[in-house]
Amino acid sequence: MKTAIAGASGYTGETLLRLLAGHPQVELAVVTSRSLTGQPVEDTHPMLRGRLGGLRFSPSEPESLAANGEIDLVFLALPHGTAAAFARPLVESGKKVIDLSADFRLGSPELYADYYGQIHPDPELLQQAAYVIPEISPQSWKNFPLVACPGCYPTSILMPLMPLLQEKLLGAKGIVINSISGISGAGKKADLFYSFIERHESVVAYGLPWHRHLSEIEEQLSTAAEAPVIVQFAPHLAPMKSGIATTITVPGGECSLESLYAAWQNTYRDCPFVSILPSAQHPDTTHVRGSNRIEFSAVFDPRTGNFVITSAIDNLMKGAAGQAVQIMNLSCGFSETAGLL
Repeated sequence: MKTAIAGASGYTGETLLRLLAGHPQVELAVVTSRSLTGQPVEDTHPMLRGRLGGLRFSPSEPESLAANGEIDLVFLALPHGTAAAFARPLVESGKKVIDLSADFRLGSPELYADYYGQIHPDPELLQQAAYVIPEISPQSWKNFPLVACPGCYPTSILMPLMPLLQEKLLGAKGIVINSISGISGAGKKADLFYSFIERHESVVAYGLPWHRHLSEIEEQLSTAAEAPVIVQFAPHLAPMKSGIATTITVPGGECSLESLYAAWQNTYRDCPFVSILPSAQHPDTTHVRGSNRIEFSAVFDPRTGNFVITSAIDNLMKGAAGQAVQIMNLSCGFSETAGLL
């Protein structure tokens, strides 16, 4: 199957390139970049030398991609606001689109405007988009032409929490979430704040109290709980290249630790990228780096009556490019694990 990547100069696009170049059932036919048009892709991504057949960056033109009859599926690794301009002509041309931006993650255009500071670029197209976490989203998503790939922080949070809220094991109030991300989560940019000398030996909170991903987290948790869910979310930046470590504190109510683990096992029993760790073992970003896996576990604190749930993912893999390839695999009937670790 022939695929394309629109916007392949950033960290997510780079990771997509690496995964698709090694995928057994995919040919990477087109790679676009406004800033790198005409340059050999392997000059910018030398780790792929000899694997791309002389592929060069094409101009980022949505109409040109839409008119290319050889391409079956397009990954959009573009900034929010820009991705929607590509999505419409691609969907209308009959191509499958997997969007890694935030443009179609929220079901509410008003919520998008509140958190992203601009009017949603294509609210009508939202009706043709499905928000997909492959392990827990209803299988009907495969019928949608446009798939919104979840954000990195939300993936690390929603996968442990949603099954517990869906089964009404935990209440919807009093949830506190702290997450730590590697620097690549901020994207590839020339900014002093993200330079080595500024971030080395530094951990700092940011985006308080309204980080953009909060909108996605609360919307999906509210759907799972069938009731409004408001959480306290505090993201942090840490001096590591990639990875997300998340700690979730939630009142235990009448739920037992055994019931919590049973719900996880029931939901994720046949999921190859989910590792449910014993209660005494805590996830480590080192153990998931470069993989499409998520690890999580829980402990109960009898002193406070809270569960403390911890998870770890690679933000560029399960938090972005890896999950997008997983979605492609399932959508196209490939093995779910094809091209992934």
